[in-house]
Amino acid sequence: MLYSEKDPINGSEMSLATIILAAGKGTRMRSDLAKVLHRVCGEPMVYYSVDLARKVGSSPIVLVVGHQAEVIKEALSGDDLVYVLQREQLGTGHAVLQAKDVLSDFAGDVLILCGDVPLLTRQTVESLVTDHRRSRAVVTVLTTMLDAPSGYGRIVKENDSAVLKIVEDRDATDDEKKIKEINSGIYCVNCRFLFDAVSRIGNDNVQKEYYLTDIVETARQMSFQVNAFLIDDSMEVMGINTIDELHKASRIMEERRSLGCPGQ
Repeated sequence: MLYSEKDPINGSEMSLATIILAAGKGTRMRSDLAKVLHRVCGEPMVYYSVDLARKVGSSPIVLVVGHQAEVIKEALSGDDLVYVLQREQLGTGHAVLQAKDVLSDFAGDVLILCGDVPLLTRQTVESLVTDHRRSRAVVTVLTTMLDAPSGYGRIVKENDSAVLKIVEDRDATDDEKKIKEINSGIYCVNCRFLFDAVSRIGNDNVQKEYYLTDIVETARQMSFQVNAFLIDDSMEVMGINTIDELHKASRIMEERRSLGCPGQ
């Protein structure tokens, strides 16, 4: 199967869909409320991912929901939103696979966002998509550098900086754990490749989950281009897992707004 039959350079004329991962319960929030419904500056944090997808011209926007799915639907509005249910939380690869039928006729690129990452900016996402298309990549992962990367997936590269794989923290070797470039969980992926690849993912790992990150190795095995798009501001890709992180995100958002640059 060929995935390069479209022109990946003419980005403004190509279709872009978005999948937003929003199915998690968020037990570390110590709340009965679904994690993505916790508010940042008055809005559910998932709102910012939806708003961002709209601003970069994405259609359709597919939300993968699970815990409190109906409450999430009530919190958002728009005819451009499509909801798919992840009944069991079996990993990010399994979550993306739930959108396969919705996007079965879609032939462009898919932006994968996380519903608990509210500080990501429009400029960063537009640059990610542009880089993905200009380089003729099949997979581009948004990355950043952390001095203390524990808990994050590491970006494993060859000497020429080509991405070999992404290894989750629990599965990393001691040498791999020293890598400071981490996976943000944000991707731009060719749609036809994406669902072929996630259909092949296994769960032979410590968590026994279906990792979306495994599509990188699949792409490499098929001799496709895989890129890492590195950004300087790690706060943009901060995932919200605790109340302290929620408060921190709200402070950053308020600072942006006070400077007249909400960042979206």
